[in-house]
Amino acid sequence: MTTAPVLLIVDAANVVGAVPDGWWRDRLGAAERLRDALAPVAVEGLSPPGDRGDPIPPPVEVVLVVEGAARGLESVAGVRVIGARGSGDDAIVALVREADPDRAIVVVTADRGLRERIARPGVRVLGPRSVPRTPR
Repeated sequence: MTTAPVLLIVDAANVVGAVPDGWWRDRLGAAERLRDALAPVAVEGLSPPGDRGDPIPPPVEVVLVVEGAARGLESVAGVRVIGARGSGDDAIVALVREADPDRAIVVVTADRGLRERIARPGVRVLGPRSVPRTPR
């Protein structure tokens, strides 16, 4: 693996949609809360709760992939937001393919089809409950 920070790619639609908390009434707002909750991960790393895997030490390059109504969301310090022109899954696959093959990559999604499309050595997949969903 390279010495570059771990690349953490978050499937916003999948993570936001994992909990039926009314997110569908305000998709942009839900994506914004997720983005803000992820910002500390860039400098603090990520310790998935329970037995969801080994911690990810800082620094972490956090990329949040949004689509649809959330596409206008802006990046903030610690989180680069990518508004998918089409499918968010396609954008995530492209990010994984374009990354240095020696770089550690973690993708957060529960989408089985996406998991199959990004399977390669060095890519770890975590479920939606592995990341914070609302800011502290």
